Amino acid sequence: MTDNRLAAYLDRIALPAAPDVSAEGLAALLSAHRRAIAFENLDIPLGRGIRIDSESVFDKLVTRRRGGYCFEQNRLLGDRLVELGFTLRPLLARVHLGNPPEAITVRSHVTLLVTLDGAPWIVDGGFGGSDLPLLPLIDGATATSPDGATHRLRRTGALCGDWLLERAGPHGATDGRALPHEDWQAQYSFDLVHVAPDDLEQCNHWTSTRPGTRFTTLHIASIALPSGFASLTDRMLVVQEGGTKSTREIANAADYAQLLQSLFKLNVSAAEAEALPLFA
Repeated sequence: MTDNRLAAYLDRIALPAAPDVSAEGLAALLSAHRRAIAFENLDIPLGRGIRIDSESVFDKLVTRRRGGYCFEQNRLLGDRLVELGFTLRPLLARVHLGNPPEAITVRSHVTLLVTLDGAPWIVDGGFGGSDLPLLPLIDGATATSPDGATHRLRRTGALCGDWLLERAGPHGATDGRALPHEDWQAQYSFDLVHVAPDDLEQCNHWTSTRPGTRFTTLHIASIALPSGFASLTDRMLVVQEGGTKSTREIANAADYAQLLQSLFKLNVSAAEAEALPLFA
């Protein structure tokens, strides 16, 4: 069964063979995952709720070819990495993107800490704000994503977490929450405290049900592109590809469903799109 699941996952992310247990293999798999499985929250406005157990996540993101947000994406990615022989554990993070610098946000994001040959790496298949490449957990470590942005880890020891992930790059290659300049901006912070399964369940419940938040008031989808990023927030689509940015407003539910299927690679029917509060 696990072999079948791995094969189905590799097919879902269009990776022809299982990668080696190495930094190069990990980077290739992460890149393929982020370009194949869109970040999205549409089951929340559809009233379906978010389940993050392994069975439910695999069924949704692989079998039914939908997307998901961080607790789903990194559950799927983490399960397959363990199956491939990687050693990892989840970490909880506070998202700063789109929030005031002084705000102490809740732990509403999960990322993965992968250990390779005794060295820790940050692996995140479920951050919806922008593309995010593999990064070694080293103070000052940087990596560049195909959209031209640079990403940096800093050890801060601040109240919001021991580590801070920052990004500097094109505003258009984000989901719109970034400030309009291309200088360093905080994405999220985290520490290395042990995270239990119930911690993830608790944070996922808050994130998917808390009234008045981004995930319970907006319809969201985003995906990394070969040299850019696409973001859909309610009816507004922003695509940055090869240094060129374009925007357009989605006209109706049929247009919305077709866009989700073609650009975001999501199996969302026209009937499901029409059922969204966005088109009520």
